[in-house]
Amino acid sequence: MTLPLAVGAIVSTIAPNTPRLFGSFTGALFTGSLPILAVFYVCIGATVSIRSLPGVLKKGGVLLGTKVLLGIASGILIGHWLGIEPVATGWFTGFSTLAVVAAINDTNGGLYMALMNQFGRPQDAAAYSVMSLESGPFLTMVTLGVAGLSAFPWQALVGAVLPLAIGMLLGNLDPDLREFLGRAAPVLIPFFAFALGATLNLKLVWKAGLSGLALGISVLVLSALFLACADRLIGGNGTAGIAASTTAGNAAAVPALVAAANPKYAAAAAPATVLVACSVVVTAIAAPFLTAWWSSRISSRQ
Repeated sequence: MTLPLAVGAIVSTIAPNTPRLFGSFTGALFTGSLPILAVFYVCIGATVSIRSLPGVLKKGGVLLGTKVLLGIASGILIGHWLGIEPVATGWFTGFSTLAVVAAINDTNGGLYMALMNQFGRPQDAAAYSVMSLESGPFLTMVTLGVAGLSAFPWQALVGAVLPLAIGMLLGNLDPDLREFLGRAAPVLIPFFAFALGATLNLKLVWKAGLSGLALGISVLVLSALFLACADRLIGGNGTAGIAASTTAGNAAAVPALVAAANPKYAAAAAPATVLVACSVVVTAIAAPFLTAWWSSRISSRQ
């Protein structure tokens, strides 16, 4: 996610007229993140098996619910302080409620399952089949609405979840389609990441350095605290909760999708994309170490 995002931002900064100069497919790639994301969420939805939901609903449902509640609480607190607009000046320029909610709401599924395969149990890894419902802008829109920051028309909410729902329907009706579409999802990530990067100003990336680091650390620490407690309350040892305390790569696309549904977030969308991308990197680096440390601590006690 991060490298194509950076390439898109560099090309757009050095040669901003590239999309208009070449037009056609090249221009569309620079400006076409939304169509690619629509296809991406269909592919992601196809990997969610309805049959697996009952067996893992307890673990996945609790972790998903805790993340959503944490996002709502953060949205209410930070929204009361900042409102919709991003911070305009200072060390935390670009920091916004949208960035925080988007970073919290979506878990890095690939990293979570890899960590659970090493430190957890099979049912812990399978819990992501429920948690994958976080994917996309739907929960972020709902969270911002519940926090009282903005109202989204029902058409926008339905449109945000419809590609995921169509993918789930196709994947559960036909196992071959699930495998076919599921394999395509990772391939699409660098392409929509490049298109998102092409909308960014590298001056904002530079300014977002400290804010992005702070956001990533905050998301990891707060999510780990609450998710580990929730995991222990349902009989786990907290390892799954810590492993889920990350930001998914595709979460960087959420601010642009939210702004497309509600123009009030247009000013916050570009810096929020950078901040969330920073959170992706920070949590992806730190979460494995934190998970391994906690698992070792639990094993030594046992």
